[in-house]
Amino acid sequence: MAGALEGRIALVAGATRGAGRGIAVELGAAGAVVYVTGRSTRERRSEYDRTETIEDTADLVTAAGGRGIAVPTDHLVPSEVRALVDRIADEQGRLDILVNDIWGGERLFEWDTPVWEHDLDNGLRLLRLGVETHAITSHHALPLLLRHPGGLVVEMTDGTAEYNRANYRVSFFYDLAKSSVLRMAYALGRELGPRGATAVALTPGWLRSEMMLENFGVTEDNWRDALERVPHFAISETPFYVGRAVAALAADPERARWNGESLSSGGLARTYGFTDRDGSRPDAWRYLVEVQDPGKPADTSGYR
Repeated sequence: MAGALEGRIALVAGATRGAGRGIAVELGAAGAVVYVTGRSTRERRSEYDRTETIEDTADLVTAAGGRGIAVPTDHLVPSEVRALVDRIADEQGRLDILVNDIWGGERLFEWDTPVWEHDLDNGLRLLRLGVETHAITSHHALPLLLRHPGGLVVEMTDGTAEYNRANYRVSFFYDLAKSSVLRMAYALGRELGPRGATAVALTPGWLRSEMMLENFGVTEDNWRDALERVPHFAISETPFYVGRAVAALAADPERARWNGESLSSGGLARTYGFTDRDGSRPDAWRYLVEVQDPGKPADTSGYR
């Protein structure tokens, strides 16, 4: 993919850590200029109070071969998003790739808790962070993306449309947020397709994000040590795997064939032939349906 996105301008909204960081870095590795946004900077942390910052992400983008530009942005504040898009327009005159990865809900949802017992303020905050931010960002960024034909919008979610349609996801609020983003991509596809752009929903598999690794008490170097406690974690993937999926989509001259669809990192890896950083090709959503959910013993043979 080196140089495949030379001259392309990307905005990864929500790129402080996790999938957003992995996507930004892989777009940079393909040669893109990548604007990375979030609320955690070297001078100020968000309520997450974690060490990852958008400046760190921008540095990783540049080190990978692209050009990373960090812009502190709260995507719940329309004026900040408008200023961000105005800056991209002034500096670049175009926007080719928009990745809506804003989330921030990990500490807000309660597992297997019905709506009447779930903390209401946290649930509503989760919906604002996981849905409203995407709508605000699309509202302000899409006119710039439509200035030139061939633009790509990637709505990041958790779960494919097929899987989420058949499965309850964590809680009322979490389920609603992730399903809303899937529908958002479908709606954007209907609005953007006739105007020469493509919109898709994309989900990683079981992501070895910074927070997930920390939760299991491991690092990327020794993540397999967690398999004794969580055997199905064997199907997990790095954030760079879904990043390579976005880069492959953006470089595909026939990407419009995916317009409005729900895609996964594992599914796109089969189509485009990329791998995760360890050379494997995990297919988490097929694994969940065929191995984990039926209660079979963990065995990734044929799934990575």
